[in-house]
Amino acid sequence: MLENLAAQPADALLALIKLHNADPREDKIDLGVGVYRTSDGATPVFKAIKAAEAKLLADQDSKAYLGPEGDMGFVHALIPYVFGADFDTSKVEGMQAPGGTGAVRLALEVAKRAGVKRVWMGTPSWPNHAQIVNAIGLELKTFKHMAADGTADLEALKTALNEAEAGDLVMLHGCCHNPTGVDYTPAQWDEIAPLLAAKGVLPLVDLAYQGLGEGMEADAYGLRTVLKAVPEALVAYSCDKNFGLYRDRVGAFYVVTSDGDALARAMANGSAIARASWSMPPDHGAAAVRLILADAELTAMWLAELDEMRDRMRWVRDRLSAAQQVGPIPMDPLGTQNGLFSMLPLSSEQILAIRERHGVYMAGTGRINIAGLTTGNIEKFIEALADVATA
Repeated sequence: MLENLAAQPADALLALIKLHNADPREDKIDLGVGVYRTSDGATPVFKAIKAAEAKLLADQDSKAYLGPEGDMGFVHALIPYVFGADFDTSKVEGMQAPGGTGAVRLALEVAKRAGVKRVWMGTPSWPNHAQIVNAIGLELKTFKHMAADGTADLEALKTALNEAEAGDLVMLHGCCHNPTGVDYTPAQWDEIAPLLAAKGVLPLVDLAYQGLGEGMEADAYGLRTVLKAVPEALVAYSCDKNFGLYRDRVGAFYVVTSDGDALARAMANGSAIARASWSMPPDHGAAAVRLILADAELTAMWLAELDEMRDRMRWVRDRLSAAQQVGPIPMDPLGTQNGLFSMLPLSSEQILAIRERHGVYMAGTGRINIAGLTTGNIEKFIEALADVATA
């Protein structure tokens, strides 16, 4: 039977990692892998996580199953950070998921059971978004996310909403858009929220990078503005980035509605889907987050580390923006974008050339992880970019 399986293409990012690792040049630059890096290229464990893990080691008295919903102490501890300290908690419930990916999968599976047949999504987007939509068997409709000037294309979203029908799902990045770094402004969110409500669509907000853009509160503005306008929404959340828990896969799926019966049914369906998919989510990382958020000293330590990450990425963006123009590439927009990623308008030939000539590795789409740039290599990168962009 197994001979009937169709061959699958190799994952482009994994292939890029192998190419980078095999490159002997000492001054090579990795802008492909989507993890935060310090100025010396490391992706360390947060000090706050280390402290929480020490508490777990000393105090955790069981590794027994928690159930499909996972660590509900973790899920509830996140609510004031995600939804706001004054949010009506009777309108929201959630469950743990294996990373933001698991949360997106749960959200879309629940939406399908609720009757959603069509999903609207701005492109480019995180590649797994479309893969999950297609795997579930929902129809995918796309619109352009980024305008030619490197800002969010609000008119394209408005056009998509005009075409959307009540009962469709609209997927939106809460902040630090992956892969463009282009976020809707607060004024644009103020326009978007009532349009979503008027159309009767179901919003799914993927909030995977809270705190890495402009701060925990500012990065939640879009989500909170949408929730003030619409009667119900789904939220996929990730702690993999803002707690540095990539390999521990720490995420949460939330449902927001004022209908208590609908909320209970949504969570029951979420638990049934989780049970059939991964049974129980991994607990270690979620437990560490729960301990941090329960301890004022650890919370302050975590937020300080998050501030340091955000400040470093802002420095990189400011330096790239200061270059203004590299050949035909306008660099100014990078300074107003947020998070780990931006996209450069490079051809596949230019991306290959910058890799071969200068040892600069980036995704074939032109997406770069700006955290791969440091004081030691950013000037080399700008010079390499100028070399291939003007060729």
